[in-house]
Amino acid sequence: MKKKATFLVLATLFTITFTHAQVINPNQLNGKELNTITTAVPFLNIAPDSRAGGMGDMGCATSPDVNSQAYNPAKYVFNKNTFGISVSYSPWLRKLVNDINLMYLSGYYRMTEMDAIGFSVRYFSLGDIQFTDDYGELLSVQNPNEFAIDFTYSRKLIDQFSIALTPRFIYSNLTAGQYVSGEETNAGLAGAADLSFFYEQDFDVKGLENSTLRAGLCISNMGNKMSYSSGTLRRDFLPTNLRIGLGYEMSFDTYNKLAITGEANKLLVPTNPVYATDSNGRILYDNYNNPVILSGRNPDVSVPQGMIQSFYDAPGIGHNGENASVFREEMAEIAWALGAEYSYRDLFFVRAGYFHENKYKGNRQFLTVGAGIKYNIFTIDVAYLFTTNGQNHPLANTLRFTLSFDFASFNKEEIKQQGRLR
Repeated sequence: MKKKATFLVLATLFTITFTHAQVINPNQLNGKELNTITTAVPFLNIAPDSRAGGMGDMGCATSPDVNSQAYNPAKYVFNKNTFGISVSYSPWLRKLVNDINLMYLSGYYRMTEMDAIGFSVRYFSLGDIQFTDDYGELLSVQNPNEFAIDFTYSRKLIDQFSIALTPRFIYSNLTAGQYVSGEETNAGLAGAADLSFFYEQDFDVKGLENSTLRAGLCISNMGNKMSYSSGTLRRDFLPTNLRIGLGYEMSFDTYNKLAITGEANKLLVPTNPVYATDSNGRILYDNYNNPVILSGRNPDVSVPQGMIQSFYDAPGIGHNGENASVFREEMAEIAWALGAEYSYRDLFFVRAGYFHENKYKGNRQFLTVGAGIKYNIFTIDVAYLFTTNGQNHPLANTLRFTLSFDFASFNKEEIKQQGRLR
């Protein structure tokens, strides 16, 4: 049954990708309510590490760490240490199957006070999948997987403000060359880039030893559309995402700190319009074989146009299918998160967070908790997710584990001294 559930997920994705009937009319979904934005390779927007996972899946405006690559690479140049490396692991969607996993490797090197470089490798495995023909006969057992490799360069423009550019290569092999709807499939390939900014300013507040204000902005996964077949006209947008965050950290004394951060996310991808249908609910097409749009805008546009159009193309679907303002639906497409992190002597960390996505736009709503222990040059972090919309939610009880190493110097003697001081 678990394998069948996984195959159902893949089959749904294949249907959306390869058939002409992929045009979705939101007025025909679940009582005329849903209008979720779909993209290729959504694994790119999963929070891969435990620190962010413990604070509501946020990291755009938190303090710099080894895993900044996943949220805002511009933070790297603000790291206090010289270089670090981290590995993270998360069993994913365990409510559905037991062999979907997300693995993440990242690292950075601060070359000067003004420059830093970083890298990451993100690997997503969907486990063993049984592919069958139309008669249910077994064709093969495959292990669909996806990965992304990226590098970054960040630089301070002034002492408090930095910028980073992150090119990325994306590979997605979901079908293992199987035929879907009579068409041969292949792995999807894409190139993308992130553009990010970070601001960090220390200042004095009466009654506190020190305070820090942080702000971040990152536009991620700007790249070409992805296709899983050379013969299909269907090409899907990457999950281009706008992430904005604001954080405030208070140092009560030498040992105790508390950081509170808020973040907002919006996919810069066109929203499905409302299409005209006949009495049987089938979508109507004009003389040029294009679906007739009743409300909203044509989603079959270029990537730059799609990014701009995403701010005003919502068809204005209300919570019960009634007409509503475009602004109201556009606001519903913004997911937000709040998170907090308490640290004692920068050795012990406790975290909590909340993530909210509109129930008509994806319905991810969950609480997170996490903890971390730092010893000498390495840190162990763990995070746990509680869904607030039912324990049967696929994300319920998600765990993340991270092991990271942070070094103040390449020099062996200095590394030993660093460990003794801590």
